[in-house]
Amino acid sequence: MSNTLPLRKAGPDPAWRGRVLGFGVVLLILWPMLVQAEFKPWILFDAQSLRATWNFVSSFFPPAHTLEFLQMVLGATWETVAMATAGMTLALLGAIPLTLLATERLSISRLGKGRASLMPTAFRNAVRWLLILLRSVPELVWALLLVRIVGLGPTAGVVAIALTYCGMLGKVYADILESSDATACNNLLQNGSGRLAAFLYGALPESAAELVSYTVYRWECAIRGSVVMGFVGAGGLGQRMDESIKMMAGDELSTMLIVFVLLVAAADGVSGMLRRRLE
Repeated sequence: MSNTLPLRKAGPDPAWRGRVLGFGVVLLILWPMLVQAEFKPWILFDAQSLRATWNFVSSFFPPAHTLEFLQMVLGATWETVAMATAGMTLALLGAIPLTLLATERLSISRLGKGRASLMPTAFRNAVRWLLILLRSVPELVWALLLVRIVGLGPTAGVVAIALTYCGMLGKVYADILESSDATACNNLLQNGSGRLAAFLYGALPESAAELVSYTVYRWECAIRGSVVMGFVGAGGLGQRMDESIKMMAGDELSTMLIVFVLLVAAADGVSGMLRRRLE
């Protein structure tokens, strides 16, 4: 006699109503946004669009590979990396002190009371609003404004990255420090330590790996952003790409796109290597 229980007939999924309702709500919210954005993907498959796409893409081959052109591309690529690195360095110089001011974990006035006093809280909120202001304006917009002030070239790109990334780094650094273990930091502050010492010997060791990982990721983003800012005259590889697009030089654009992909891949490799060393 078999002990196998008979298989029961599968009934309807009890969660199907919730899934259908959720899909309907998402569609109800998304559809007006698509209409407002004038999202019309079928235009890409129009005969005229396909013809223009083919004419443009076919000009990519073979990529430009003259020695003079490759030397120019390598110089522009190095300028892009230098722009991103210099901008990140300036952003760090601004973000670190702003992080110390914006982090409640490092507040001395909260000791014994559990919360900071009114004046330090108001000052801390003012610093956080400054960080919001800096990161709310994209680096591309900063670059557009700065090109009008300092003229064409990488200076506008460096300052644009410094301003936007200072706000980003300061905000995320403060959040990372706030969410870390507060034991060491509190012990130092309660024993008379200053804010800087509490940060260096209490909060920083707890969050160093996460802080460095995010910083390296932002440097990688800054390289991509440097290329984009070149399209508004901020120098580097992006400016050369913009010139080639305007001249419809597909072979030159193809070479620079290949170099750009390799550049981003190299930056990703460096950031991955640094993250693994921190683990």
